[in-house]
Order: sequence, then C-alpha cells, then structure tokens
Amino acid sequence: MSTTNAEVNSSVEGSTQSPAAVRLENVTKEFKGIVAVDNLTLELAQGEFFALLGPSGCGKTTTLRMVGGFEQPSSGKIFLGGQDITWSPPYRRDVNTVFQSYALFPHLSVYDNVAFGLRRKGKDKVDIKRLVEEHLEILGLGGFGPRPATQLSGGQQQRVALARALVNQPRVLLLDEPMGALDAKIRKTMQVELKRIQREVGITFLYVTHDQDEAMALGDRIAVMHGGRYEDLGAPQRVYDEPATQFVAEFLGACNLLPVTSDHGQLRLPDGAAIGARPGSMVNSPELIAQVGVRPEKMLLQRDTGQSATSTDAMNVVRATITTTIYLGATSEYELTTPWGGHLHILAQNISDADRHGPGDQVIVTWERDHGFALPAAVGPQRVASTEIEEPTQ
Repeated sequence: MSTTNAEVNSSVEGSTQSPAAVRLENVTKEFKGIVAVDNLTLELAQGEFFALLGPSGCGKTTTLRMVGGFEQPSSGKIFLGGQDITWSPPYRRDVNTVFQSYALFPHLSVYDNVAFGLRRKGKDKVDIKRLVEEHLEILGLGGFGPRPATQLSGGQQQRVALARALVNQPRVLLLDEPMGALDAKIRKTMQVELKRIQREVGITFLYVTHDQDEAMALGDRIAVMHGGRYEDLGAPQRVYDEPATQFVAEFLGACNLLPVTSDHGQLRLPDGAAIGARPGSMVNSPELIAQVGVRPEKMLLQRDTGQSATSTDAMNVVRATITTTIYLGATSEYELTTPWGGHLHILAQNISDADRHGPGDQVIVTWERDHGFALPAAVGPQRVASTEIEEPTQ
C-alpha cells in the first residue's frame, strides 16, 4: 500500500517550526491534455537534500521546472518559504538552477562566470570579489578564477556552474541531472563533493536524477516518481529495505519477488513452504499480500546435501537449482530456478572457492524474516497517472 501525501508530509511538518523550504500543493501540469504531473503534494524541509528519482517521462523534470518558474502549473499552488510563488516569473524566485549542460559563458573566465549574477544584482565590487573567491574555494577551484571556462574538464565546469548558482545564496538550489555528462569515476567523486558542499552551505537542494545509486547516496529523502506522482517517499534506507509498491522495489535496485498466498494468516509459496516478512511491513494484512520481496544480497546460499536444513528455521527456506553463474571478482551473481518454476537472483561474496557454485548445483536458499517485505497485488500503481509523456528539456 503506497504511502500517502498526508502521511509523508505530516512527519516533515512536525519536525520543523519554520515553513517548508518548498511546498507543492495539489500541483497538476498538462501538456495538450496529457498529464505530466498529477495532483502532486510535496514538501521539502529547510536545509534538506531532496532527490526526485524516476525513469524518463515520470514528471520529475517538469516538477523541478515548475518550482523554478520555467513551467506554469495547470492547477495547484507552489510555495517558497511559505510565500506563494505559483505565478511569479523565474527572476523573482529566490532559486537558482544547475542544468546538465552547465550553460557556462564560453567567452568569460571562471571568475566572470561566477560573478555574473552578482553583477546583475548590482553588488559592490568588494563583496563580489569576496563571495566569488569564497565559493571557488568551497568548490575546490581556488586559483582557477583567471582561466577560460572552455579550458576546464567536465567535472571542473560542473563545479563552476555550482559556484555560479551558490554564490547568489538562493533559498533553494535546483539540480537537473547535473552529473549526466560525467564519466563514472568523476561522478562518484562529485557525489561526495556535492554532499559536502550542501552540508557546508546549508541550502535546500532539489536534485532530479534517474540514477538510483546517485539518489540514495545524496538524498536525505528520496521520492520515487512514476506517471506524474511519487509512489514512495522517505529516507533512502527505508525506501530500499521496505518499498511501498512493486514498481519501487524493482526500480530501486534488483529484487526477488516471491508469489505467496495466505493460509489462515500464514504466508506460503506455491510449493507450500512457509514464508515470512518483517513485522510492520507496509502491507499489514496477510490477505492483501500477494508477493514478498527480498533483495539479492540478503539471500544466502548453501549446498543442498539432500538432508533437512537443520541449521535453518522452518520459514524462508527454498531449495533451488543454479542455472547461471557470473563471476565479478569480489562477488558472484547467481540465477536460480525454484521447484515451482520461479527464478531467483542472488548476489554473494566470494569468500573462498568452497563458497562458489556452478550451473546445475542443487542449493538451499535462506534469508532472515526481517529481510523480506510484503507487497500488494500488482494491479497497477495506485498513485500513477495513466499516461506518460516525454518531459520538456532545457
């Protein structure tokens, strides 16, 4: 059962005395009659790093653009620090945006790129110099001021774009896939740096991404969007360990989905084996549970010697046959077939040669009850618009 807007936002309202940094109230956006964002209510706390995560066309970029004033909602209201900014133009909103393209001025130096907004505001030259140099230091670009922006690497250009946005000290910084053009190694480095910078400056960040690892690494909270609404919202660990819907479970990393039925309150697999899920899972009534999800790294393998698994509990024990093994160095990935014809995906550490298994091996799969999470029947997302569209690009 999906988390409701009221349930999520009440926890935010109860944890802060000041108005939310950003609040979207029943916001809908349509493009030629097609719903891109569907009756979205959302709050960002002051100083929070908030990640909007989802596939292409889910509405995340449209949501960010409405907060920035680049798109107007078809209905609903948007508040910034308690002030209604729904119809305010972008230049009257105390926000700055960093896009994937960075949009640096190629004919200007690093210093002049960062100082551009301050000069437009008529700031004193002494204040401009102090603020620019201070933010270049924060971004690890001390001494780069005189350099032409075109002579920087992709990671350095991203830092300049961040400095240019942060130097104006906005209430909220909007980031739309800012690491999309970077290679994997630089992305990892920039994730650490971006989190450090956000904590240091204390500004609310609204970060849009389709990268699950990036969202979990950066966000204090993440909202997983699908079809114009979010299907789950919360701390990364909770959303990963106990997702609200099947879509969230499968989008946020790999997941084994085990079909179950209720037998007088006891969950059973198709072969009749008993199975459990953590108490307090988001689907609490056994009659409503159609699947139990378990992450691949939470499942344990041992060889099936044909004897009873005396070292394991009666619950959460499955005998299976390995069909595929992929060696990845520190870990191995296994694909298994179950007695009822289902498939399991397991990720295991390579501790020793004895721990590894090959195709055709008969194994016993076990996991702790608290590592299983209950999911309702997959009859279609309960909080999803019926039509997805491609979002406008900057």
